[in-house]
Amino acid sequence: MFIMKRFVNRRTVLRGLGAAVGLPFLEAMMPALTATAQTAARPVRRFGVVFVPLGERPGYWTPAKVGADFDLPPILEPLKQFQPWMTLVSELCNPLDGHAVSVAAWLSGAIPFRTIAENVRTGITIDQVIANKIGHETLFPSLELATEDFTGWIGGCDTAYSCAYMNTISWKSPATPLPMEVNPRVLFERMFGRPGTAAQRLGRMRENRSILDSVREDGADLAKKLGSGDRARLNDYLDNVREIEQRIQRTESQNASKASVPDAPIGIPESFEEHAMLMYDLFAAAWEADITRVVTYMKSRDASQRVYPDIGVMEPHHAMSHHGNDPEKVSNLVKVNTYHVSLFGKFLDRLKSTPDGDGSLLDHSLILYGSGMSESDTHSRLNIPTLLVGGLSGQVKGNRHIQAPKETPFANLMVSLGNKYGCDLEKFGISTGTVEI
Repeated sequence: MFIMKRFVNRRTVLRGLGAAVGLPFLEAMMPALTATAQTAARPVRRFGVVFVPLGERPGYWTPAKVGADFDLPPILEPLKQFQPWMTLVSELCNPLDGHAVSVAAWLSGAIPFRTIAENVRTGITIDQVIANKIGHETLFPSLELATEDFTGWIGGCDTAYSCAYMNTISWKSPATPLPMEVNPRVLFERMFGRPGTAAQRLGRMRENRSILDSVREDGADLAKKLGSGDRARLNDYLDNVREIEQRIQRTESQNASKASVPDAPIGIPESFEEHAMLMYDLFAAAWEADITRVVTYMKSRDASQRVYPDIGVMEPHHAMSHHGNDPEKVSNLVKVNTYHVSLFGKFLDRLKSTPDGDGSLLDHSLILYGSGMSESDTHSRLNIPTLLVGGLSGQVKGNRHIQAPKETPFANLMVSLGNKYGCDLEKFGISTGTVEI
């Protein structure tokens, strides 16, 4: 018997001038006659978080039925096709009401220290606990993304609480908040190489140069070693990277042409939807190329005054969130909540359609989607919206609505999530136990 198969290491990258482009999973990364569990086909577990601001409308988020085969409530209707991968958990609670504390406590399970000075303190967040466990094999242990620039917010942003508590959802340690990257160009070049100043990036943009141009020769050499299926997979992946890059270039070209705003950051689209989807696509690309296995994404700041003209909502989100039972405001909040979920659905579709080992990225990952409050009018900490999506390589069943006992600490879920990734947690923040997922 003759075995004619060339092995490609999972850590292989395409290299060019200042660029290093990671590869998706290829069949050639499985050595011939080697057990699947000992090869790159062994599923890689990934963890993602998507934070949405100002809660979800009570009555429009939680399914009426507990258990399997529940009917999706209105806000979650855009995710119908992903129900087999969905686990909703109700009756989980944050420790305190309020913008700053509900954000800082969400992934840390801790009560933030009350201060508007620099001596902020909450707790390490679960994404960083998981990154410390599974992030050592990738270029970045974790990536932190957002769509709003928080760098100008300092001092007190909520009653007696520092802006630092609202400006990120990720804490490396109890006293170290992690900055969130908002610029798609900066993120793209962190992931694939060729960083530089804004002027250098603008120069490359004007020449319409692609990072992929510099790795073309290395890519051609690799393609010669691959079978037809792997060549098609590689071409599809590189086409997707190029498509993301071209969208960033179009945004940069539009921004650079506006003389009235010459200092506008290059790479940040004016359209929220375009910006949000670029960050989602870079999120997915980072997982596909195994650049990182842990990503947090803060869709908007919790006190965001963003308006949504694309869906006909012109009142600022935060102002609208204090609705006072005004029917029009409540209706618009449901519309905004559903809109955010629909964008998340596009991201999930990308994960579901991306092959990964013996399944898809969605099969082998788990994403937490939610907010630190429920009823925005009162900043309520009770029954906060909590959705898990993904199979985590068979560790999470899906198609379930789990109802925890009332006022179960959200930190209990963090214990369970950490342990799904082998973190061996007994206690996390103010946890009192676990949530069986």
